[in-house]
Amino acid sequence: MPNNRHVQKEKVATYAAVLLDSAYQAGGQDAVLQVRDQAERIMRIERSNMDLANALEDSSYTPEQRGQVARGVFADLNPVLTEVLAVMAERGDFALLSRVWASYQEQLERKLDVTVVDVTTVVPLDDHLREVIAKKAEADLGTKVVLREQIDPSIIGGVLLTANGQRIDASVVSQLERARNVLKEQN
Repeated sequence: MPNNRHVQKEKVATYAAVLLDSAYQAGGQDAVLQVRDQAERIMRIERSNMDLANALEDSSYTPEQRGQVARGVFADLNPVLTEVLAVMAERGDFALLSRVWASYQEQLERKLDVTVVDVTTVVPLDDHLREVIAKKAEADLGTKVVLREQIDPSIIGGVLLTANGQRIDASVVSQLERARNVLKEQN
């Protein structure tokens, strides 16, 4: 008999697969990418709004009430995403959202044969730099890449790249930290 961890893993993979396949059938790659972008926003909202997260997980509400809350709150999103979130709320699985999201991203990358590369800079990338980073990443990874850009003034300058659990840190703040460590070792 499967243990609870195995059951949870299967639920997560199933929710992610249903979301990906349904979005792809409804609108192709554009819908899949729209769901990805909207799900990222939901993750940020869910982390910052404990009342919403609690309402969607509260067992004192009936499953139908949790589903109605989800459908109402997420009504302006892609209908496929709204429905999957409502089903998760109804079944008391909304707490699995971050794991479903991670599984969705992995399945999306496999389906589209792309790798998502997170690029963090101090200022927005211009088209030339975006193209240079994408070509370099494609050559290094051997797949097409999609850049997900973020702005973070705390890195002072340079660039921070993350893909497939690997990180290339060419930020000024990390270079200063390495220099500081070298100076400490010399004393």
